[in-house]
Amino acid sequence: METRQKGPIGRPRGFDADEALEKAMRIFWEQGYEGASLTDLTSAMGITRTSMYAAFGNKEDLFRKALQRYEEGPAAYVARALRKPTAREVATAFLNGAVHTTTRPDCPSGCLGVQGSLASGETGRAARDLLADWRNGGVDQLRDRFRQAVDDGDLPPGTDPLHIARYLMTFANGISVQAAGGAAREDLQRVADTALRNWPPA
Repeated sequence: METRQKGPIGRPRGFDADEALEKAMRIFWEQGYEGASLTDLTSAMGITRTSMYAAFGNKEDLFRKALQRYEEGPAAYVARALRKPTAREVATAFLNGAVHTTTRPDCPSGCLGVQGSLASGETGRAARDLLADWRNGGVDQLRDRFRQAVDDGDLPPGTDPLHIARYLMTFANGISVQAAGGAAREDLQRVADTALRNWPPA
């Protein structure tokens, strides 16, 4: 006797939530929050709207889950960078990771955390605020890591950890915008190398 797969009403057989979320993440990454219509999302995910709402919630809920997946997947270079033993290695890994992730040939160009809300209007306010908080959280993580570096003597006394964190995030966000505009990885890598030529930044 065949046993039916249990799940929310409207879920088709063979529905893979993990795979569907991966496809949704790529649509948001490529088209932004407002640019990604429900039709675009459900078509890419291979599910109905009923299935999407049952499994992920509304569009905003789906976007939150997609951003989390992005953070744990393509943007995991940030967490890896923070674990580097010196502040300079943290900064190098962070910017190199930004260049690599935003120019991968098998993924959309740019960064979901930046591209996702660049053209966001009133209907995208929640996504814009979410992404602003997400980027600010990245600055906070860098600041805390550089504060530790000052305490450890890895950075000179009097160094402003927040300034360095914002410096790096500004470069990373700029790299993302340039990558989305078609800039080559080699050119962006030169930008990242130049940003770290004088370390730490005054």
